[in-house]
Amino acid sequence: MTKTKRPKDPHALSFGPNLIINLLIGVFALLCVLPFILVVMISFTDEKTLLLNGYRLFPEKFSLAAYAYIFQAGDQLLHSYGITIFITIVGTILSVLITGLYAYALSRDSFKYRKLFNFLAFFTMLFGGGLVPTYIVCTNILHLRDSIWALILPMILNPFFIIVLRTFFKTSIPDSVVESAYIDGAGEWRIFFQIVFPLSLPGLATIGLFSALGFWNDWFNALLYIDNPKLIPLQYLLMRIENSMDFLIQNATKLSSSQSATILQSLPRETTRMAMVVLATVPIALAYPFFQKYFVQGLTIGAVKE
Repeated sequence: MTKTKRPKDPHALSFGPNLIINLLIGVFALLCVLPFILVVMISFTDEKTLLLNGYRLFPEKFSLAAYAYIFQAGDQLLHSYGITIFITIVGTILSVLITGLYAYALSRDSFKYRKLFNFLAFFTMLFGGGLVPTYIVCTNILHLRDSIWALILPMILNPFFIIVLRTFFKTSIPDSVVESAYIDGAGEWRIFFQIVFPLSLPGLATIGLFSALGFWNDWFNALLYIDNPKLIPLQYLLMRIENSMDFLIQNATKLSSSQSATILQSLPRETTRMAMVVLATVPIALAYPFFQKYFVQGLTIGAVKE
């Protein structure tokens, strides 16, 4: 009797290469996560132990001195957290809404002045008005100084996001869907909010994530326009804490040796910097999983040409 050969399983053939690729991706992901884990562990390390042993994933002695030094700000730190959360949420919502409306208008061939507004958006990517004119407009014309809107309005519209979202609308929203809505009697506002908006969640979520990161990490606008302590965002507060610590360290050399040694020993310099990174990064990192599904779709949309 002749033995019949069993067909080879295609999945068995690809098991080896797939395993290697998965291992490489896993190692790469671990290398990306390890620096942040190291930062977290350093923030909980005793300052003297850190100076003696250097950076370690598993420190010999744990300490909360860095966080205690930062939390000396007391209610100011919690208030700055609230300000940052507020401007991030409100700024992201307004940024996505205004960017979406602008980009949708540019994506429609029926819009008569789309070339002009395309040029205006693209031109501002290449040339800016400069810091001084921007400051004069925000303070003397818009009167935004010491206002919460000074932390929102200057960043509310990004020309790069407009161009990205315009391309997304043109490639992802079929003209037949919009035309059928016109035939059924829907107006522009209803088409955008009830048809285009739900179909564009991946692109809008991608723009929203980038906008949220921008608002969360912004400190420069606070430096320019904010003097009121009640309106100081988190990033600017952490920068002021670090500057005050550097000031104490630099001026400790002008004191006597005993006083200088006391000041330098009481300041957790390196661990405080790492604790600042943790406090500024963890909240916005926890928000990423909520955007991940749409973020991946937004990046891969248009990758296959039909």
